[in-house]
Amino acid sequence: MTHRTRIKICGLTRPQDVRSAVEAGADAVGFVFYPKSPRFIAAAAAGHLIAQIPPFVSAVGLFVNATVEEVRAVVAQAPISLLQFHGDETPADCAAIASAVNRPFIRAIRVKADMQAADLLKYESDYRAASTLFIGLLLDAFVDSYGGSGKVFDWSLIPENIAPRVVLSGGLSAQNATDAVLRVRPYAVDISSGVEQDKGIKDAAKIRAFIAAVRAADAAAPDQTK
Repeated sequence: MTHRTRIKICGLTRPQDVRSAVEAGADAVGFVFYPKSPRFIAAAAAGHLIAQIPPFVSAVGLFVNATVEEVRAVVAQAPISLLQFHGDETPADCAAIASAVNRPFIRAIRVKADMQAADLLKYESDYRAASTLFIGLLLDAFVDSYGGSGKVFDWSLIPENIAPRVVLSGGLSAQNATDAVLRVRPYAVDISSGVEQDKGIKDAAKIRAFIAAVRAADAAAPDQTK
């Protein structure tokens, strides 16, 4: 059976962008609760957008160095189903926050040029050991800011034995998505700037093109059951 790569469209701020992502076939939509981000959305506004989401489409909340109290306040207004940590949170920090709000989490790792496959394996091991609520790594390019860089990192750094469990991010677009998915074979992909007209403003045509490119890779990939 051919693997169907899951797709998350992140950094949503408008009702029409949520509709575009859902109608194009996204599996998850992401909301940025980091005040310094140009894609920041207030919890109450995100709550209104999440109310539009149909069953079986996940709402993901992105946080950067937030406190337990801050995350708890967001969850009270915006019923996200998954936490995504993008800052300098330690395994213990992530575990404590996830436990406090009773949500699973993924941990974003900004991949530096000098990282080795062993480093990524250790990250996964450390976070998994810290909490049963940890469900995987999101791999992004390293930049000085947190997320939404539009930069690509060296995909060959991803160990083959964890690739089927990771979320691939960083510099993805309709132009490189097919190649990325065929080369890495990740569990999921996450895109924000690659489907935008402007920061925080999505382009419905770009969303459709990106999802089509991912599906083309899925259709072209070898059947893993043979």
